[in-house]
Amino acid sequence: MTMREPIVFVVDDDAAICNALRWLIESVNLEVETYESGHEFLETYEPGRPGCVVLDVRMPEMSGLDVQRELEARSIDLPVIILTGYGDMQTAIRAFKSGAVDFVQKPFNNQNLLDAIQRAVRKNVEAVQQNVFNAEVRQRLDILTTGESEVLELILAGNTNSKIADHLGISKKTVEARRAKVMKKMKAESLVDLTRMVVLLEPWPDEAM
Repeated sequence: MTMREPIVFVVDDDAAICNALRWLIESVNLEVETYESGHEFLETYEPGRPGCVVLDVRMPEMSGLDVQRELEARSIDLPVIILTGYGDMQTAIRAFKSGAVDFVQKPFNNQNLLDAIQRAVRKNVEAVQQNVFNAEVRQRLDILTTGESEVLELILAGNTNSKIADHLGISKKTVEARRAKVMKKMKAESLVDLTRMVVLLEPWPDEAM
């Protein structure tokens, strides 16, 4: 599964600010989409697209905080950076406590804003990549047979092939065959690789039987 390129979504009712931010963000080779209202952004945003959103606190009809709350209500895990004027600091702090990853005061320093955006995008891309990988691991687990799943669980509990054979009442050769199929279906290059991809998803036993 190929992940799409991240986008920085800029939401500010000031067209001049939107244009300036587009130029600034594109200067570091990031895609940008600008919106002059929170409603317009929320109507067009495609869930699952990686990136971050830069929100102005003070906007008519729907404030930056309103947009942030709506993102949370829709379970959209998109990092939020708040743009705030000097008089909006308390509002920005409330946004920060509500989950914003950063807030930048106007007039902003270009490099400080870019640093905040790049941190937010990197964090979100990593989260999306992990979610994609987890989904792929779950798909691999789903194609294991019942017998292969049993062997996998016992392998991850630290048991030897002989102990697994005794526990399941099958031959050691059968265990070895199932183990090989597990490694192939899970696309694991080693036991460490197998453990890394599976343990984060499932509550496998911690100790050998």
